[in-house]
Amino acid sequence: GEVAGGARLGIPISDDLTTLAEKADVLIEFTSPEATLAHVEIMASRKKAMVIGTTGLSAEQVSELKTKAKAIPCVLAPNMSVGVNLMLKVIAEMARALGDDYDIEVTEAHHRLKKDAPSGTALKMAEVLAKATGKSLDQVAAYARKGMIGERKRGEIGMQVIRAGDIVGDHTVLFGGIGERLEVTHRASSRDTFAVGALRGAEWVVKQPPGLYDMQDVLGLR
Repeated sequence: GEVAGGARLGIPISDDLTTLAEKADVLIEFTSPEATLAHVEIMASRKKAMVIGTTGLSAEQVSELKTKAKAIPCVLAPNMSVGVNLMLKVIAEMARALGDDYDIEVTEAHHRLKKDAPSGTALKMAEVLAKATGKSLDQVAAYARKGMIGERKRGEIGMQVIRAGDIVGDHTVLFGGIGERLEVTHRASSRDTFAVGALRGAEWVVKQPPGLYDMQDVLGLR
């Protein structure tokens, strides 16, 4: 492999996953939803572990992915950052403690080239928040507001999206009460944080029995 304009890396590059799967202990997957589903099939047929960070999957694709991945040890997480996954635990506890008296908004910002919106991480945060308050995300998510929308619905979770420049990834959860508000923010300044988390997941998952896991399992945050 060679970085454009840089030095050779000494890392073989191939588009033949079927052959590579025979030699690999684990596959780290950050591709497209369609490619990920095809790759899970290949790895499952060889009983090899996976770490999947692909986002933008539809509900049907997630369901299909979960079914296929049951045959192997597989970590599925929209964000591999240690900080983000600790934040998921923190915001769940806050949501349970604050209840419906505090309005919840999730705001995410990414670079102009990101294809999916809201980000997989923002959706995961909203899902965790909804579950913590005894609801499903489908029941409470508000993805866009425009015009005369009326009073904010009690218990809804607002989702706001920013796309600009080269932002690596910012996520903020706001709890707004009467007379005060709390904000929890994670800002990624380098994609290295995702790589470090993915490698940590790979080292962990190869020692696990078949099953679907996430980074909360990897980090012992359950």
